Amino acid sequence: MTALDVVTFGEAMAMFVATAPGDLAGVETFTRRMAGAETNVAVGLSRLGLRVGWVSRLGDDSFARFVRNTLAREGVDCGAVATDPRHPTGFQLKSRAVGGEDPRVEYFRKGSAASFLSLADWNPDYVLSARHLHATGVAAALSATSYELAAHMIGEMRRAGRTVSFDPNLRPVLWPSREAMVERLNALAVEANWVLPGLAEGRVLTGRDRPEDIAAFYIDRGVELVVIKLGAEGAYWRTADASGSVAAVRVDTVVDTVGAGDGFAAGVISALIEGESIPQAVMRGNRVGAYAIQVIGDMDGLPTRSQLGLSLAA
Repeated sequence: MTALDVVTFGEAMAMFVATAPGDLAGVETFTRRMAGAETNVAVGLSRLGLRVGWVSRLGDDSFARFVRNTLAREGVDCGAVATDPRHPTGFQLKSRAVGGEDPRVEYFRKGSAASFLSLADWNPDYVLSARHLHATGVAAALSATSYELAAHMIGEMRRAGRTVSFDPNLRPVLWPSREAMVERLNALAVEANWVLPGLAEGRVLTGRDRPEDIAAFYIDRGVELVVIKLGAEGAYWRTADASGSVAAVRVDTVVDTVGAGDGFAAGVISALIEGESIPQAVMRGNRVGAYAIQVIGDMDGLPTRSQLGLSLAA
């Protein structure tokens, strides 16, 4: 098996995007796409020239074949993806956003194959072949067994000397309470090298308001780098001994905001793995996120290296 640059894990779903704005109840036609925070990042990294693997469970159904075929076209390795004949692949409906507003998303994922991720899906030969793990709060929220897998994978990667990034990607509806969400996601976040929350997420998780104070919460607990997404204001970053801000990339027409944070993560992770400085990595994250919000679909707008004007990856 070829060694991976990055491995990630979580749920992918078929996504049906309304072709017209308005209440989903009144929409008659949809276009099919793929959705999933972790697969968005995986595709973003693959387009930027990295070798990426994804760990998950899919049903034995047409949605699963669609997901596998889509990822294969994008160059994402699915060698550690299990087929679960007892449980279906999830899907979602997404409204057609107008004027840069966030679209409405309705999920149909309860009891999905991915929610049965567990320590049985831990494949050390596969995961530890990668030099970096990207984890999110979505995978951790799917079920108690999925959370257990998340904690185990993060711990094993750190013990093996690999780096780990963590994007909280809050999904309150998947947690029994806000308190449980905060406690359990922070327990994962402080084990990561790099933590990548949005400003609103950081406020929920830390109880602090300013980006500087949110970042300090994690730095004081051993995290090496915190990058806080500030939307149109760009991003703020902090380490134990330095900090800075990076301006956003101007976008004249915002089409669909979903997936922007995942694109940002792909940009930051790829640059840091390649040895770029933190400001350069955050700028790349801003640039990738800016591409993502200009098209319909969570990952359709993610750029290639040539689109970013980057040399070929080593």
